[in-house]
Amino acid sequence: MSTLERIKNVCVELLKVEASRIQEDSRFVEDLGADSMQSIELVAAFEEEFDIEMDEDAALGVKTVSDAVAFIDQVIAKG
Repeated sequence: MSTLERIKNVCVELLKVEASRIQEDSRFVEDLGADSMQSIELVAAFEEEFDIEMDEDAALGVKTVSDAVAFIDQVIAKG
């Protein structure tokens, strides 16, 4: 499963949005309705899903689904 698909699955579960609403250019707050607490929960959920550790300050700067894909792929590549 691709990074994008895994991110979509986390968003569906955590934000309770339809998968069809989640596009690569979807913004977590403005388009998917994440509040500040859910933004922090998303970071934790992505860490768990991908078995990685993300710098929280940097991760909270991620605004769109495509930003998250790039950020997570970069963290994974650094290993």
